[in-house]
Amino acid sequence: MRQRPRGPDYMTLRRRSGLPLWAQIGWRVGLVLGLLLMAVAVHWLERDGLRDGLDGHVSFTDVIYFTMISITTTGYGDIVPVSDKARMFDALVVTPIRIFFVLIFIGTAYTFIFRRTWERWRMERIQRNLCDHLVVAGFGTSGSETVDELLARGTPACDIVVIDTNSEALERAESLGCAILDADATRDKTLQAVRIDQARALIISAGRDDTSILITLTARHLAPSLPISVAVRNEDNELLARQAGATTVINPVSFAGLLLAGSTHGAHIADYIADLASSHGRVRLAEREVQPDEHGKALSEIASGLGLRVYRNERPFGFWEAEAQALLPGDVIVEILPTLKKEAELP
Repeated sequence: MRQRPRGPDYMTLRRRSGLPLWAQIGWRVGLVLGLLLMAVAVHWLERDGLRDGLDGHVSFTDVIYFTMISITTTGYGDIVPVSDKARMFDALVVTPIRIFFVLIFIGTAYTFIFRRTWERWRMERIQRNLCDHLVVAGFGTSGSETVDELLARGTPACDIVVIDTNSEALERAESLGCAILDADATRDKTLQAVRIDQARALIISAGRDDTSILITLTARHLAPSLPISVAVRNEDNELLARQAGATTVINPVSFAGLLLAGSTHGAHIADYIADLASSHGRVRLAEREVQPDEHGKALSEIASGLGLRVYRNERPFGFWEAEAQALLPGDVIVEILPTLKKEAELP
């Protein structure tokens, strides 16, 4: 069985800040004012250690003026510290405050101005280039496994867009090279932002059947011809998902039950089924249209692989049925192919 890459041995808990934008800016402003008031207070108490080259008298206004120009590194030289205490305070306290101020200002400007502008520009650039891409709504266990499998099968990461509200899940998706969007996939504007009408397919694994079905309804409203694959956990919701517009409905619980039941009839059946479903096995399932040189041939005569089923006008026919004895234009074949990479590794 394929294993996920292991992360670091430590784990950290993280929670998104619940503070609104004004509060995040407010506490930074408050911290800056608090440090300024502290420096002003100390300079006022130690004003005897300061010398004013203009009139020889250090007033409270002079203290505020000296504190501000010291912290901002301007330093005109008209007021200077002359006592050891004043000089040590400026060296050991005012200088770190000055550096801290610069970091706060740069950090605030980056967080609330530059980063937002940069992310908006990146988002617009990515949106302009989105076409024939895959959208994955939900990056939990099933969603992340789906993306891993898509990448293993050769899908470029830049062709995958992941929608989720979990910041840690999105960070992992971004580390894989996928485009990400922190938003609610049930909203029209979210799916419009990822150009759902120009997507190749939508894969939904929201973790809750009601959410998955609502995403399906929203997507089908925006993209009537879009192929939509959705995972549901409750068998009763499979019909609802299809009625909502899903083209493919997968029940992982039922599939697991099929594997478990199959394993009782042979030790290798479940292993072979899992092998077919994964790109890391020795064989894989593939779906394609019938080629012109295959017209009129039986499904068993195709040279590319082992033909299993023919879809004709959306109706399935097994390799043993009469309809599979003569392939027609427009037929879709499901076949078993060898995984070339694995075959090349064999001695």
